[in-house]
Amino acid sequence: MRLDIPHDLDHDVPRRRRPETLRPAPPLGPGPLEGERRERLATQAEVRRMPEIPRNRQENVVPHERAREGQAHKVSHDLPMERRTRRHELPQQSVGLSLRQEEIHALTEIGKFRVLATHDLAETAYRGHPSPMQRDLRFLEQQKLVEVDSVNARRDGRGGRVERIEVVTLTRAGRDMIRQIAGLPDNQKLYAGLVKPREVEHDTQIYRAYLKEAECIERAGGTNLRVQLDFELKSQIQKAIYAARKVAPERDLSEIKQQVAQQFDLPFVNDTIQIPDARIQYDLDRKVDQDTDQGSRTGHEDIEVLTAAYRPGHLRSKAQAGFHVYASSADRATLSARVEDDHHLMEHILEL
Repeated sequence: MRLDIPHDLDHDVPRRRRPETLRPAPPLGPGPLEGERRERLATQAEVRRMPEIPRNRQENVVPHERAREGQAHKVSHDLPMERRTRRHELPQQSVGLSLRQEEIHALTEIGKFRVLATHDLAETAYRGHPSPMQRDLRFLEQQKLVEVDSVNARRDGRGGRVERIEVVTLTRAGRDMIRQIAGLPDNQKLYAGLVKPREVEHDTQIYRAYLKEAECIERAGGTNLRVQLDFELKSQIQKAIYAARKVAPERDLSEIKQQVAQQFDLPFVNDTIQIPDARIQYDLDRKVDQDTDQGSRTGHEDIEVLTAAYRPGHLRSKAQAGFHVYASSADRATLSARVEDDHHLMEHILEL
């Protein structure tokens, strides 16, 4: 069946409502709440427009304890080149990293001896407390100033399990930074990086011998101690020999070596310049030294650390050189058995 809907009923069909255009609301008057809101927004906008103050220019320098919580600190590599040469004259805070005295002392000792065993560092710079040392080393390692490694101890023919030694060295950035802030003498050389891992145990023992010798020097009135390792001494001696041969190529090499040995106040034994593991230089005041009236003078002591790997001939040369010779108790026992016919060689070996 068909239904016809008349046209006059179209107005009854529901249609979709067109959206009405919203008119903007009339502006509100400056009521008390609206005035406070506008004032607060204006203040916040002013704060956002303020330039950020660099951390190293703030009056209150951020201590490095906050740096350990994740705040970044730069080690002065962003300074202009013309300022880098004079950075040691600036306050410590200006390099952007605040270090405690224990950390500065630790970095200085590491740099002077190239490599230190962490247990020796704990005994000296941290007075026998390893926990704060470990925290500081983690922080310094995060700042890429030091590297902590674990190396094999010497076997010396012994069987069994290989012992491991934890050691710490400076990075180049750490060496450069401590040079600028530690106030070291210009003739105090600093080292970075680990070299000759097989000799690390012997090299760490040099620091222990130095501590014993330095105590005697200071007790006798020595001050301003500096350290020269065999690396530096060998380099200076080789340069001196080369210069002498360049001036007089016809001279006998043995004669040149003997002259250079006298120049560096080193013994000349078996046609060889004997070079110690380390030389400790120091100053002496005339009040302590009654034999001189020239205000102050310098002196030095040469130290050598023996190991069980030393052969009898090498041991005799070191004994004749007159160095202050040290060895650990284990190495002394091995050396004593090796030189049974020359027990007098062991009489002057000091124990570490």
